[in-house]
Amino acid sequence: MALSYSVYDVFTDTKLAGNPLAVIFDGEGLSDDAMQAIARETNLSETVFVQPADNPAYTARLRIFTPGRELPFAGHPTVGTAIALAEKAHAAGTLDLVSVLEENVGPVRCAVRLREGEASFAEFDLPRKSQQIQLSLDKAGIADALSLKATEIGFENHVPSIWSAGVPFLLVPIHDVGAAKRMEFDPQLWEKTVPFVDGALASAYVYCRGGVNHVAKFHARMFASGMGISEDPATGSAAAALSGAINHFDRLTDGHHPVLIEQGVEMGRPSFIHLHMDIEGGAISNARIGGQAVRIATGTLDL
Repeated sequence: MALSYSVYDVFTDTKLAGNPLAVIFDGEGLSDDAMQAIARETNLSETVFVQPADNPAYTARLRIFTPGRELPFAGHPTVGTAIALAEKAHAAGTLDLVSVLEENVGPVRCAVRLREGEASFAEFDLPRKSQQIQLSLDKAGIADALSLKATEIGFENHVPSIWSAGVPFLLVPIHDVGAAKRMEFDPQLWEKTVPFVDGALASAYVYCRGGVNHVAKFHARMFASGMGISEDPATGSAAAALSGAINHFDRLTDGHHPVLIEQGVEMGRPSFIHLHMDIEGGAISNARIGGQAVRIATGTLDL
């Protein structure tokens, strides 16, 4: 069996930066075990398997796997696959199109912008609004797991909290970019300290204001040992979860709020995630995640 695939670097316009994604175009008929084994073989943070959509009005169905398990939803696979499918169908030229991708979380509406000579851009509406999950958290234990002082956890009125827009994350605000660079994640201490959510260990999403790139409003790092990911260079589902925390703690005014998040800097794979929030009556009425992606490899898997 020969399966065609492409690898894209996502949330970047530069090859060998951003978050790499394997897109398996011939995912129909593969068993869950086979998809999980292929995801372990690629050893990327996520591998997507493209299958025919259950609803014929939709573009495709996506199955998203980390090396450790399947995910109901993820940001960089959604952006990267939307671009990969658009570029596969429209080899060259300038084009704006809308597609709907079926994921386990539900249908995800994507807008794709193709431009000759430029990195393609895709943006999707969050399939679920970010919701807070109320669980008791140990600030001192979290600090120890990050090799930081307890006084470096939190800024302004931001405190550790758990949020989910399809995938739960323990969001940890820290003092500044210096602390983000200096921290060291200890997966054993993290597992002993943080709660499980829906039967899975909550992943760590560490964030602060500002960034190495001065246009960024937030700087972030993400660790998901429970998914088989030591560190992720760009995490759209975590940025989606962060939208709820930003609105909750910053008490955003009604209107449109664009937020640029940088991630992956400490890994040498800088990534830029575009988050847009529309606020009405103090609540998020709509939120979108977007970014660019560039193809880095194509080939076949011989199974």
